[in-house]
Amino acid sequence: MASVPSTSNRPYVVNEVVLGVDTHRDVHVAVVLSTLGAVMDSASFPATVVGYRELWEWASQLGTVHSAGVEGSGSYGAALSRYLRARRVEVFEVNRPDRSVRRQRGKSDPVDAQEAARAVLSGRARSQAKTGDGPVQCARLFKLAKDSAVKARTQAINQLKAVLVTADPDLREQLAGLKTPALVRTCGQFEIREGDDGEKDAVEQATRIALCLLAQRIDQLTEQIRDLERRLAGLVQRHFPQLLVPVGIGPDSAATLLITMGDNPERLRSEAAFAALCGVSPVEHSSGRQRRHRLNRGGDRQANAALYRIVQSRLRFDARTRNYYERRIAEGKTRREIIRCLKRYAAREVFNLVRPGIGPREVA
Repeated sequence: MASVPSTSNRPYVVNEVVLGVDTHRDVHVAVVLSTLGAVMDSASFPATVVGYRELWEWASQLGTVHSAGVEGSGSYGAALSRYLRARRVEVFEVNRPDRSVRRQRGKSDPVDAQEAARAVLSGRARSQAKTGDGPVQCARLFKLAKDSAVKARTQAINQLKAVLVTADPDLREQLAGLKTPALVRTCGQFEIREGDDGEKDAVEQATRIALCLLAQRIDQLTEQIRDLERRLAGLVQRHFPQLLVPVGIGPDSAATLLITMGDNPERLRSEAAFAALCGVSPVEHSSGRQRRHRLNRGGDRQANAALYRIVQSRLRFDARTRNYYERRIAEGKTRREIIRCLKRYAAREVFNLVRPGIGPREVA
């Protein structure tokens, strides 16, 4: 959740209009609505610098644009969102239209763009789009590359061990008992010979070649991961050193939570909004006389996992957290319930470190 549109706080502007855009890889479809909800015009523009300029000039001719709803502001619409913000337009992130709307009105790009504009006009679109133009965007790109390298390295390690299963018994016994680092180091030193040997020797040589190349790939990916980890740690240390002070928050977890907040954390109105964004806020689940709450299974699951790692680290190394855990166990709480509470507290702490002075009910 993020801040409520501030259109009501602005003075009335003559001929003010609202822009809605349905974004795609090559073409963006835009619709302009009046403040009364009437469709003024619609058009499509190429997803290029020239297309953005044409879209802006076209919308400006129809009225004064102060707010816009962009579907896919974090993907196909990211560049357009930055272009509009540079022209002092308040850009809101819009989800795809409701299914009931699609059943009633069908599915088309102009209809989706119109619904994006109506979401801003009605106040349903409450999340300001991430700016994506600062250190957090750099962290997002570094972490994207790192996660991809980790996944590829794991796959290469599994493939190397799978090759060993069908290898010659002599070679298998030679490598038996080696831990993964030693196994990779040994396989990476195999000599690759080119020759026309017998069939058995050819298979053994092919096995050694495959093991050597896989081991070299693992080493290359490991070096990439270390380089990206250094870059992430340096970025967090340089721009958000306060996040690395509390127990349990490392560079990777800090970067994950910063990516969830974005380069413009002011879009989050309170620490409760950030907790909901991370999926650690309780959701009311009451009916009749029963009053209860359930776990929020929504939100950014990467951020939720980062908070879980922070809590697990604190349960091991932080005396205050262990004392809290033992006290709540004595009260009859389960381990799962206690971890939910600790994740909520960790989210509050991170938010207050990034945006100090914003109370739980204070609206930005």
